[in-house]
Amino acid sequence: GMMVSFAKNVANFISSIGKDHVVILSSLDSGKRRVIDASSDMLYYLSSCNEDGSDPECEKLGWKKLEEYDPSQRLWKCLASLIEGGVLSEDMADDPEEMTASDYYATLPFAALFFACKAKGLKVSCVLCYCSEGDNMPESFHLAEAVCKLRGQDPEQFHGNGSNGWTIPLSWKSIYGPPPDMSIF
Repeated sequence: GMMVSFAKNVANFISSIGKDHVVILSSLDSGKRRVIDASSDMLYYLSSCNEDGSDPECEKLGWKKLEEYDPSQRLWKCLASLIEGGVLSEDMADDPEEMTASDYYATLPFAALFFACKAKGLKVSCVLCYCSEGDNMPESFHLAEAVCKLRGQDPEQFHGNGSNGWTIPLSWKSIYGPPPDMSIF
């Protein structure tokens, strides 16, 4: 119940330190994906550049705008209103029976951050990737490389501890626990 408040606090902080472009990375549940496009590299975006969420810069990179973003849709409007200080009226409350597939996206944290940063006058680029349950390390590297492209940086400049050049967080080394004791085989 604190998602909007958290998003506003983050946006206030970003604005107070003088940043003007925020890049938000988020995964999306692949089970909610309407169309599976094998030709796509699975990256989608949402941008504050245009009212419809489009951005020519992201399009040049071959990314697709999140089709489910419709600022005139009920839950997107509700979220924007809450960010701007409005209150949740009964007709705006989530009724699970009335939720559509597109409503799912407006309930995610990236959407609240998007609207909160946009309300502060910041440029916002959400880079989104559909993921399934399980090991999503490849998708995280894909998102990191996407941010480099968006910001005009070369991923090769990062010299991490992983085989792909990125720094692998220590916590990822034991995501599935330690390897099995080989003496049991």
